[in-house]
Amino acid sequence: MFVIKERFFSIGDDFDVLDEHGAKVFHVDGKVFSVRNKVVIEDASGHEVATLHRHLVALRPTYEIRIGGEKAAEVRKKMLTPFRDKFTIDVPGPDDLEMKGDLLDHEYVIERGGTEVASVSKRWLTIRDTYAVQVTAGVDPLLIIGSVLALDLAMNRDKKKGDDN
Repeated sequence: MFVIKERFFSIGDDFDVLDEHGAKVFHVDGKVFSVRNKVVIEDASGHEVATLHRHLVALRPTYEIRIGGEKAAEVRKKMLTPFRDKFTIDVPGPDDLEMKGDLLDHEYVIERGGTEVASVSKRWLTIRDTYAVQVTAGVDPLLIIGSVLALDLAMNRDKKKGDDN
């Protein structure tokens, strides 16, 4: 299980992703003021292990995740999903993932072919403004954490657009 600070992009640029015991697993350097909303994920010793950034030209919010310098996935909002937002995690090959549930309130699951591979919840924690990410064994935690952060970026952008109107 991993613990992430909620609304980190509006509070500050950098934060640590912790395990359930409070030990630092990853450091996130959110270069959110850059045009492309670039985020760098480092391991506990400070080495870059993944990045994510927003595609500037896309019909819907789209973020690319790179792990070890290789494109691992694109996270994009699904078009025309009534009542609830859904995001697709498009990985190379046929095994795409889907995020569904209450995305805004961090109560959702990530599924591959209808099987849950990760879940996100604030209910598991008593720490204010944090949520937990539970990843099934055999699933790359960097892919899941990158996808969750991309979703946070997209939802934060949508919220800011709504506030500007």
